[in-house]
Amino acid sequence: MIFKHIHHISEKDLYAAYKLFFNTFSSKHRLKILNFLRNKARNVSEITRKLKMNQTHVSHNLKRLKTCGFITLEVRGKFRYYKLNENIEIMLKLIDEHMKENCLMIIKENKRREKW
Repeated sequence: MIFKHIHHISEKDLYAAYKLFFNTFSSKHRLKILNFLRNKARNVSEITRKLKMNQTHVSHNLKRLKTCGFITLEVRGKFRYYKLNENIEIMLKLIDEHMKENCLMIIKENKRREKW
């Protein structure tokens, strides 16, 4: 693991960081927010309205996404707009390709089996 040696961090800390990163992706609500932010920056009201989530829940998830660097914040007048971090946007595209070739095929196969 080159990352560990370059940054002089312990293996324990490295895996704690991996866990934080992947747990951030593991929330259905955070994934919905990330997918909604793919097209453009949005404010809390837009996210709340589109995803039919309460504002407190949206704000809580935005805080986690921002803290972990998944999104950035831009203040425009009295509104705060959230947008995807460029690296996360690239990563989501890679994940989409992987899912299309692998995970979605498993889902389709499982649905086919259920019909039998």
